Amino acid sequence: MTAEQTTTRGTRMATLRGRVQQLLAFASLVLIFVFFSVASPNFLTFSNVTGILLSTAVVGLLALGVTFIIITGGIDLSIGTGMTLVAVMAGVFIVYNGLPLPLGVALAVLFGAVIGATNGFFVAVLKIPSFIATLAMMMAAEGLALVISNARPIYFSNVEGYSHIALGALIPGVPNAILVFFGMALLGWFILTKTIIGRYTFAIGSNEEATALSGVNVTKWTIIIYSVAGIFTGVAGVVLSSRLNSAQPALGMGYELEAIAAVVIGGTSLQGGKGSIIGTVIGALIMGTLINGLRIMSIPQEWPQLAVGAVILVAVYLDILRRRRS
Repeated sequence: MTAEQTTTRGTRMATLRGRVQQLLAFASLVLIFVFFSVASPNFLTFSNVTGILLSTAVVGLLALGVTFIIITGGIDLSIGTGMTLVAVMAGVFIVYNGLPLPLGVALAVLFGAVIGATNGFFVAVLKIPSFIATLAMMMAAEGLALVISNARPIYFSNVEGYSHIALGALIPGVPNAILVFFGMALLGWFILTKTIIGRYTFAIGSNEEATALSGVNVTKWTIIIYSVAGIFTGVAGVVLSSRLNSAQPALGMGYELEAIAAVVIGGTSLQGGKGSIIGTVIGALIMGTLINGLRIMSIPQEWPQLAVGAVILVAVYLDILRRRRS
């Protein structure tokens, strides 16, 4: 079997097995939305729906990137602190070094790709399990962010236009962060479904050994896949720092768990070989809607996290059942 046949077969199988959970996830999102709309008159308002989308944007961007890695059968625990390090580097490029805004943003996003490529090198070349490699990167990124910033926030107050990246409104009433999220989701969907990177992502996750035997350079493509995921982390770092109008070096820990949860809820299998960008977007929206709805109903803040945890367990268990049947 040729490499092209192997990758095409892997993609088709992953798409077929993912459709059912995508539909279930979307139905769950609709039901949650309807429930809170009925339960609280303050839920179904334009400002609140916009708030849900805005709060979902950063976690959603991280989730888009880690979708690629989880489909390969890996995991990335460094995306939260990596995002923070990117935000700090944006401050270094733009505030400290005075680079033009577009160049500074581009370099910050590319720095995210470097973080991803480094993770990919550890996993593909050094053969370190992705859990350990990205755990080490998570700690290293957190430390670097604190060292580079001297453990102090870097403010973009004097940088004209930086806050507009997230909070400006090309469409009246809709913050740009939402447009960035859906724009990157469209890009992620295109890469995953229409390019060779996406085909090899599914192939590596379905059967890495068979993919290598079919002539694919698994080492090279794993590094590329992690680099692509790093770009999404880079964009998330820029959006977060733009929204806060500052780079907060102590922020970031915990975002990786929310992003991974969104991916799992959206139907991507933690065992690899199956997943979709559409499912991840739905998963991120489910989390954002659930947390927002419970808060609007004045539910204590501990309960939303408990509810999200329960949803994750159900999503993983359904994936296990599907795997057993197949």
